Amino acid sequence: MLELSAELIEKIRKLKLLTLDVDGVLTDGRLFFDYQGNEYKSFHARDGHGLKLLQRSGVAVAVISGRDSPLVNQRMQSLGVEYVYQGCEDKRAAFADVLSKLNLKPEQAAYVGDDVLDLPLMRQAGFAVAVRDANFAILPYADWQTLTPGGLGAVREVCDLILQAQGGFETMLRDYL
Repeated sequence: MLELSAELIEKIRKLKLLTLDVDGVLTDGRLFFDYQGNEYKSFHARDGHGLKLLQRSGVAVAVISGRDSPLVNQRMQSLGVEYVYQGCEDKRAAFADVLSKLNLKPEQAAYVGDDVLDLPLMRQAGFAVAVRDANFAILPYADWQTLTPGGLGAVREVCDLILQAQGGFETMLRDYL
């Protein structure tokens, strides 16, 4: 596990929810459209597997995106992510809704973002993460920054970190040995 302060490890141990932005976090942030207006997105397989492992450990996952895309619904459904909020210009209402549904407090949630639209939730969450290529303006509000850029395995880093801090990583790894 990475060297983290005792205070940061304690924050991570309290987590019961991982909340994610989509574009720039689960994807590399680029938007692809064909001439008919069809949208294409690329999701990293390791991020998906990390989300499955985290959910299996008992940590819920939610996605809150400013954009609306059927592709996000399709990918999240395939990963078993139940809480998907899209088209949220102000993400606070969606965050409050998922916390209410899970009967959690903000300090029991992590949030991973990449841009200034994510600041309200980064400031509310108990553990705020910025991806490696995040906009500079959000870095002062992040408790931790991934080594990997968004869409290229950054979410898996966060999942592994949570599993390690909560003591579930070795148990998960044994399932594959």
